[in-house]
Amino acid sequence: MLSKFTVKGFKNFGEKLELDLGHTCNYEFNASAVKNNLVNKGMIYGFNGCGKSNLGLAIMDIVSHVTDKQFETSEVVPYLNLDKKVTEASFEYTFLFQGVQVIYSYKKTAVDKLLWEKLSIGGDTVLEYDFLTNKGFVGLSGAETLKFNTPESKISRIKYIRNNAILKDTKENNIFKEFIQFADNMLLFYSLDINRYYGFKTGVGTLESTIIEAGKVQDFEIFLKDCNVDMRLSVKEIDGERKLMAHYNNEDISFYRVASKGTKALILFFYWYIQIEANKIPFVFMDEFDAFYHFELAEKIVELLKKFENTQIIFTTHNTDLLSNDLLRPDCYFWLHENKITALSDLTEKELRKAHNLQKMFKAGAFHG
Repeated sequence: MLSKFTVKGFKNFGEKLELDLGHTCNYEFNASAVKNNLVNKGMIYGFNGCGKSNLGLAIMDIVSHVTDKQFETSEVVPYLNLDKKVTEASFEYTFLFQGVQVIYSYKKTAVDKLLWEKLSIGGDTVLEYDFLTNKGFVGLSGAETLKFNTPESKISRIKYIRNNAILKDTKENNIFKEFIQFADNMLLFYSLDINRYYGFKTGVGTLESTIIEAGKVQDFEIFLKDCNVDMRLSVKEIDGERKLMAHYNNEDISFYRVASKGTKALILFFYWYIQIEANKIPFVFMDEFDAFYHFELAEKIVELLKKFENTQIIFTTHNTDLLSNDLLRPDCYFWLHENKITALSDLTEKELRKAHNLQKMFKAGAFHG
């Protein structure tokens, strides 16, 4: 799980920003929102332009050089903060795997230009490399014979090891592999009517074909009904392709011809929902997840995702109706403002209890001091 993340110099984060998911409280309600004393389901609020979306891109930056998964480099340009004093971006991830702390740090001048990277496992540095001097070392058992200091190779040494080393079966190496698997399966997606995403896989299959091939058409129909969208769905082959159809007045019509923007957002969510369910994705960042949802539907979506105990999920939203101790808890709601991101539990001296109305307090400015 991700325990802490810091970024500096990337996009609008000119100064260091730290997201601490390990600073939790001893609330007895909504215990499932926290796992291993880390925030397992978190929600981020902030004014337009404060950096909520950029925070998601920053967290997913690791995908761009450690994995071969989906990452649209053009969408993170400009990469560096536009302050003329900023010459590099720095990132640091703190993970917890098998009870062991793993810290991965690196610096870049662009999304595809690494300057330096370092990995420590359990407090011991197992890899460090400087791309300017082409000097570094690796201490993972089984990787000692690699031609590690090769100036012609500019790829991440993490990726170089995963692709070329035959690592021995040690606890340290197993944790390294778990770190790689975590990065490989991280996912960010947007709640829009087009499938924009980062991480987890490559390529974009159609939403309807994925649902059809997974045998989830009837499940999708039930899901829509639970969301107060009453559609009778079926599958029809058109020009050699299986299409999702909606039945109206004894006629089958293409789902996309009759679906509203909100319903299209629901098929996009359902597409990723069955991916999470089937593939046990460890980390998901859902940016503006409820952009097209009624507040009751947004709450239902969060409740639905809370059942994935082994998936750490971070939402961004403007919907204060979701600020409720019935849904999450004060140490799982975050306020991003002026390059600081802080849990609501740390933004008040009041001892917060389950009965407190977080939305009312938030709107009254109780957490902005």
